[in-house]
Amino acid sequence: MPPLEPRHLIKSELRAASPAIAPSILQCDYADLGREIADLEEAGARLLHLDVMDGHFVPNFTFGMTIVEAARRSTNLPLDVHLMMEQPGRYLRQFREAGADVITVHEEVCRDPQELADLLEEIRGLGALAGVAINPPTPLANIDAVVAHCDLILVMSVMPGFGGQAFDRVALDKLAALRARDDMDALLEVDGGINADTIADCTKAGADLLVVGSAISSGKNYRERFKQLEQRM
Repeated sequence: MPPLEPRHLIKSELRAASPAIAPSILQCDYADLGREIADLEEAGARLLHLDVMDGHFVPNFTFGMTIVEAARRSTNLPLDVHLMMEQPGRYLRQFREAGADVITVHEEVCRDPQELADLLEEIRGLGALAGVAINPPTPLANIDAVVAHCDLILVMSVMPGFGGQAFDRVALDKLAALRARDDMDALLEVDGGINADTIADCTKAGADLLVVGSAISSGKNYRERFKQLEQRM
């Protein structure tokens, strides 16, 4: 069998690591980003989650390609870039060139399933894993037509835009329904309100990747936070 292409190799490695914590760098100290990333890597991170917010699709603004580039220079871990933005297709190549290994776009910004499928295939064509995200109110039926185009499905358990929100348990039903599908080849990721009280329910429901923000970054000892979450997970 020929060796796996880099995109498929990353997917295979993440599946083998499942369930795995994907720490968000949203609340990291950007003045010392290299050290923050090194601390997360030393604590046990298998990938890093980067939230890109444009101030339009969500009521908050974070960062763009320059922070992704800085993160890429600081680690060899896969970079999981979540584009919470309108018109993501304008920037897919730039984020890939900046170092994104996974690029996730929102179903809610697309006019129809074909537009979403085209975006996902464009991401794959750039050599990255293609992900689709859905907000808590968005029914799973909205992505039925594009599941075959997905390497990753991100189930939001909060409305995107700000960290520290309470977990919406509708995400558990969605994860369980996705995991039960016979045609499910995508990694399942959950993001929002993941902490020691909610992480076990998410893994039981079928999550492969668990995006954790404040439950790690609010403490100084990342290794201890990882250990506590992994014990619950």
